[in-house]
Amino acid sequence: MNDVQSEKTPAQKIDERIAELGDWRGDMLSRIRALIKAAEPQIVEEWKWRGVPTWYRDGMICTGETYKDKVKMTFAKGASLPDPAGLFNSSLDGNVRRAIDFHEDDVIDEEALLALIRAAVALNAS
Repeated sequence: MNDVQSEKTPAQKIDERIAELGDWRGDMLSRIRALIKAAEPQIVEEWKWRGVPTWYRDGMICTGETYKDKVKMTFAKGASLPDPAGLFNSSLDGNVRRAIDFHEDDVIDEEALLALIRAAVALNAS
């Protein structure tokens, strides 16, 4: 018997996740996704670990996990990235990863986030 879910592309699965959430978290994940694609048009979307949107360009860039009270954007090599705007507010004690927790009424500093995504892409390419 065919598993219909396995035949869907990662992009379709991410679209479905955004629609399933149906609240501010879906809107936030959608905005984050749009910024990732704007920062790096060659980004590759994947669907990992039973349902985590993940973005790659010469290696993992970041993930977009959704929780009850936040959307967590985890940068795979965040500890090595410049963060002059101080966006990282989670997973600060790790040696490699860094994350940004977005809550319901948070406003995204789009310029700073675009710069962070581009820095992550550049780091992977180096």
